[in-house]
Amino acid sequence: MTATKVNPQEQLNQFLAQSKADSFLDPSFAAFMDDRDPLKDLRTEFIIPTRGEIAPGASNPEESCIYFCGNSLGLLPKAVKRYVSEELEVWGEGAVNSHFKHRFGRPWVRIEETVQEQSARVVGAKKDEVAIMNTLTSNLHALFAAFYTPTKDRHKVLIESKAFPSDHYAIESQIRWHGLEPKDSLICQEPREGETLLRTEDILETIEKHGEEIAVVCFSGIQFYTGQYFEIEKITKAAQAKGCIVGWDLAHAAGNVPVQLHDWNVDFACWCSYKYLNSGPGGIAGIFVHERHANDFGRNRLAGWWGHDKGTRFDMVNEFKPIPGAAGFQHSNPSVLTTSALLGSLSVFEKTTMQDMRAKSYLLTGYLYHLLITEFSTDVLDIITPSDPEQRGCQLSLVFKRGKMMEIFEELAKKAIIGDERKPDVIRVAPTPLYSRFEDVRRFVVELKELVKEIYH
Repeated sequence: MTATKVNPQEQLNQFLAQSKADSFLDPSFAAFMDDRDPLKDLRTEFIIPTRGEIAPGASNPEESCIYFCGNSLGLLPKAVKRYVSEELEVWGEGAVNSHFKHRFGRPWVRIEETVQEQSARVVGAKKDEVAIMNTLTSNLHALFAAFYTPTKDRHKVLIESKAFPSDHYAIESQIRWHGLEPKDSLICQEPREGETLLRTEDILETIEKHGEEIAVVCFSGIQFYTGQYFEIEKITKAAQAKGCIVGWDLAHAAGNVPVQLHDWNVDFACWCSYKYLNSGPGGIAGIFVHERHANDFGRNRLAGWWGHDKGTRFDMVNEFKPIPGAAGFQHSNPSVLTTSALLGSLSVFEKTTMQDMRAKSYLLTGYLYHLLITEFSTDVLDIITPSDPEQRGCQLSLVFKRGKMMEIFEELAKKAIIGDERKPDVIRVAPTPLYSRFEDVRRFVVELKELVKEIYH
């Protein structure tokens, strides 16, 4: 991620010439791009609400809404309805026997294994380095319980200053759990004065300066507010060189950008599955533990029976024998319905690759970025997400000036254009490559221009 590998603007300029459209806002250009999109058929795998369903009274109610909120909750894959319905059928006809005898070949006693391999591919891991379990914050707690082992000399945790609040709360509570105080043991990396983004060189400088005091470095893969994609490999290598454990919260990265957790030597990671992985609200989450920790059974952990050796799990002995790898960090048996929902979504991911999704995302988000910086003046909006496509995923965070953000957001909602707001002045929009179109981007910009003209007159 240190250097730009593609220039989406150059590609878009070439496609504009090929399309013979008059401009990037010409409907024929968006149609040209959508027609040549190799992932265009994946949109049909999702249930996309209409404008009328999202905003009763909206014009053209039968048209699909413009949904740029996969960074918060992904759309419903059609396969999810099928997989969950099948589990309800099996529950109805087999009851408890379905733990071992399952008409569709997915016995509940091993239900998490149905999503393990594909989840590993999404995050660049080996199968045994991934476990599907719990929810995001509970997994962060479980991993910190194992990997945060403070000593008198090495007790600090380094996070970004604007970490997602749940992460911040969890890490502060982990520090207090060890009888320490966050004011002494928590380092929050701040942007430079007058800047919004964190510079990699500043993070590395903090690690160099305080590394021998830092027990764990834990950043988000993509920052939820700014959309900044951190240099995971570089930060991990620098922190480990100083003896730190390194973990990553991939809530906004998993299913959005290609990551290589194994090759980048990350110690641990966790993620949710209801954003870009489209598993539904409150969907089951995942963890990664590098294989070099697989047999480190001396490392204390929060144990549960689902992490116990599968061969003797049902012998009901009170001597914990953890499964090697990430599976040994499991606690309770996973929710069958939420795991099946994830399986339904991952069946769509099996039709493409993270690399192909990334290639489309470069163009799709690049198209949105270009239109925003050319069609709007900086006294109306700024984009705080990095301009370098290597340093962002599909999300762009738009700052609306003069206190107009909520008015813009509410008016967009009335038109069934769905992003999300983050106070005081940001609207996040994320054209997701699995189901978003270039026409969605074009329509969004056209309708936003109309609103800006009305509101900023």
